[in-house]
Amino acid sequence: MASNRGPKKLQPPSPSSSSAPPPKINVQKFSESRAAELESLHSVVTDRLNGDFRSKRSKRRRTTSFDSKAARRRRKRPRHPDSSKKKTDEDDDEENENDIRVSRRMRRRAQLRMNPEKGFSTTGDGTKRLRTHVWHAKRFTMTKLWGYYLPLGLHGRGRGSRALLKWFRDGVLIHDTSYQVAVQLEGSEDSLLSILRMVLEPSPSAHSGGLSDSVISGAVYANAMLHHIGAPVSKPIAPVMYMWRPCCLQNKGNDVASVDDQGLEKAESTESHSCFRQLWVWIHASAFSEGYDALKLACEKEMVERGVLVNCFSLEGQLAKLEVMGSKAFQLLQKTLPIARTLEDSWQREKNAVAVADDDSQLKTSVLEKEDHIASKAILSLSVMDPRATTKIGTTANVQESTSSDKVGDATGTEIREHADAVGIADRNKLRSEPGGNDTESCRTLWDADSGIISPLEESVLCQEKHELHKNFFCLDDPNQTKVQCARCCPILLLKDENKKGLTIGWSVILPLSWVRAFWAPLVSKGAHAIGLREKHWVACEVGLPYFPSDFPDCNAYACLKATEAAVSNLKEELRPLAIRPLRIPIPPPWGTVQVSLNRVLTRVGDPKEKQDNHNLIAKVEHACCDDRLLDGHDTSSECSVARTSSSLTNFLHEIKGNHLLLFPQVADRRTCFSKLANDENKLWLAQNGISNVIYNGKLCFLRVFLHAYKEGSFEEGAVVCAPRLTDITLWTSSQENTEGGLQIPPSAVTSYFKEQTSGKWELQMPEDITARESYRLPIGFVTTGFVRGSKKLVAEAFCEAVLLSHLREEQWGNFPAKRRRREIYVIVRNLRSTAYRLALATIVLEQQVEDVESL
Repeated sequence: MASNRGPKKLQPPSPSSSSAPPPKINVQKFSESRAAELESLHSVVTDRLNGDFRSKRSKRRRTTSFDSKAARRRRKRPRHPDSSKKKTDEDDDEENENDIRVSRRMRRRAQLRMNPEKGFSTTGDGTKRLRTHVWHAKRFTMTKLWGYYLPLGLHGRGRGSRALLKWFRDGVLIHDTSYQVAVQLEGSEDSLLSILRMVLEPSPSAHSGGLSDSVISGAVYANAMLHHIGAPVSKPIAPVMYMWRPCCLQNKGNDVASVDDQGLEKAESTESHSCFRQLWVWIHASAFSEGYDALKLACEKEMVERGVLVNCFSLEGQLAKLEVMGSKAFQLLQKTLPIARTLEDSWQREKNAVAVADDDSQLKTSVLEKEDHIASKAILSLSVMDPRATTKIGTTANVQESTSSDKVGDATGTEIREHADAVGIADRNKLRSEPGGNDTESCRTLWDADSGIISPLEESVLCQEKHELHKNFFCLDDPNQTKVQCARCCPILLLKDENKKGLTIGWSVILPLSWVRAFWAPLVSKGAHAIGLREKHWVACEVGLPYFPSDFPDCNAYACLKATEAAVSNLKEELRPLAIRPLRIPIPPPWGTVQVSLNRVLTRVGDPKEKQDNHNLIAKVEHACCDDRLLDGHDTSSECSVARTSSSLTNFLHEIKGNHLLLFPQVADRRTCFSKLANDENKLWLAQNGISNVIYNGKLCFLRVFLHAYKEGSFEEGAVVCAPRLTDITLWTSSQENTEGGLQIPPSAVTSYFKEQTSGKWELQMPEDITARESYRLPIGFVTTGFVRGSKKLVAEAFCEAVLLSHLREEQWGNFPAKRRRREIYVIVRNLRSTAYRLALATIVLEQQVEDVESL
């Protein structure tokens, strides 16, 4: 009979036979008690190795086996000419002391590891490097632009837009925009408002009452176009973002001025316009010199006229800005930024002497709780913990020091939050306990960056602290260990970015320059995808915002950028053989040829003999131009203007007496329904019969438009936008017509549509062949941003002349029934290296929104 044998059950040891493990282990005492065993083991190993502890040559790694002896000889440093002479010991000592040479690689590595409080590291020619330069240089294609080494994009031929837009829709993108510089203005509120009215369009007073008060109080920021003195008539410089220092933080920095002779606080109201205020104006690096000079000149003019003191100085090398974009940007900031306090509320509590730890914890959980509760373009002044210091090990150590009930049932996210809270409260208590700490550290904001902000902990110190936390977690006490210090706080500004349609683009984090690396690594490691300039341009086109300077042809920065691109393109062409060189196209586009089209239109319309048949204006102009082989036109880049606000477009129409033109900027204010305007026959009759009343002042006015392909086609940057005939529109819109092939120009005419002159300018040229002339269409504008492949909504951005757009709309509405009249205008687009025209629908941006001054 077989016996049932099973595994023996282990009986738990009795309490008397075993003792609980010690709570902590002293490594030194442990090693001393095992000294005899260690010595015996060492003697056994010594006998086996015969006392030779060196590693065998057969076991060593062949680190130089790939290299040949000849190559190693060539890399040998040549001997000094005087090396044959014998040197004494004194000469050797002198040479070792005075001739200590460090390689360039070691010097550059030490320089890039430095993290000074202010300023950028520079190369030999003065080019600046961002604080994230090393991280980007390992992963991105770098370019030298605007005095910086900037990441152009990921390695390759510029592909990957489909994956990028997917990250933007479903993830997070991050871009280091530290190349944008802030200019700080200081003075009375009246003086600063007067300066802004001189150089900004729209001015702060142009906003509605509630929005204007919010901007001036420092609750939200605003965007505007920076002009030379005399805005909006003067030449534009760049789009800027300006923000005021909040009133509560302003009073905090000027406690002396807010106290009377008896030591009591004065009751200051925010409506006082003579109080001392501070203002930041953020300018792009490509236009910083021009914009900074314009601001200084405006300040000097204000001081001369009013006799007041206004300070204007640059904060270059002190502040940095990180743009976090995407649908999950807010969730990433919640995970990465452990908030210590909000500076405005902490100042109010310290002022009223009611700063309690319970209030602080309640505040931290409500600041970044829900994104919908934060207003558009809001500014949040926060003080956050070092994001590198929030680790699970450190959290456990802090939790163990608290009550025993906190040890049970805590999730990881809760532990990290409690750790950040505990460290933040301890840091504030420490600052309050120290003499003078309440005035220096706890109340210092980012607006005091010029007086200096404490740099973050070095990586070596932080690693040592984490090592101590690991030892404490494993109960390994060291009697000589140093006490782990709390993580430091960093003042930052959080800016909520939204477009005109209310779509949240992301957030901007303004922080001290020395803290960029401390924030960059945690943001990237927690899911943010870093992007370069090329990818940022794609995102701007996806959300419908202009990208500076590519979409600002009326600024000098655009001309400088295109000149650089033309030089690079010409150099690449010269390096290729003549047989495989691509077709040479104008860079930048010849904007002056649009003036030629406008002159021809106004000339034919103004002729009294032609007033009887005003049916197809653009077609008449094309036939009239056929007599000239070369259409002479001069460069009018200095005479071109772009209407970026509804008020500027309305003023332009008043100047040329073109209020009857079919342009409706008032629709953006929702004061009038567009369908009523389209069905108004009286308005259409005025437009058809009042064209000759237009007074042309020799200045082109362009409008930014969105181009949607009607059926098919892909529009590239630099493509020409032309005026179609009615037969061209019918060719694509009619279902009976066969659209295969469509409208095309002869292949020989592609190279001669724009002809380069000896002076380097490009001119519009008409062919001599009559059949080729039939396929020519006059330009009315050019594409500045082409389609982004992989986008669900293929949109290109172009600039077209305002009067020509209204003529096209009048022509199309006059020949279509009222039911077929639409907001969009039919145009045709042709890529400069292609022979085919494509039908597109152009939507005027200012008919959808009041301002077009934002930039991404």
